[in-house]
Amino acid sequence: MARTNRTVVPESRAMLKQMQYEIASEFGLYGAPSSGGADTEFASELGVTGGSMGYGSSYLGHLTSRDNGSVGGEITKRLVKQAEQSLFK
Repeated sequence: MARTNRTVVPESRAMLKQMQYEIASEFGLYGAPSSGGADTEFASELGVTGGSMGYGSSYLGHLTSRDNGSVGGEITKRLVKQAEQSLFK
């Protein structure tokens, strides 16, 4: 079975991206971006040169697959927990 990165509900994309940055920040991987781009405290570590960079435009190649996978795993755990809570209320 082939895997795809297709978002089933496209309207959820912004919420998932926000969750990704919040969890990564909690894990101490990198700062969460503000409305104008990456958090200025971590801008040099992120390779952000300024301007209005959005979530997907800053280079994060220094992060390991394990770091990125831990963020994805935590997103999955939280989404499952939210779904279970909504089903069993």
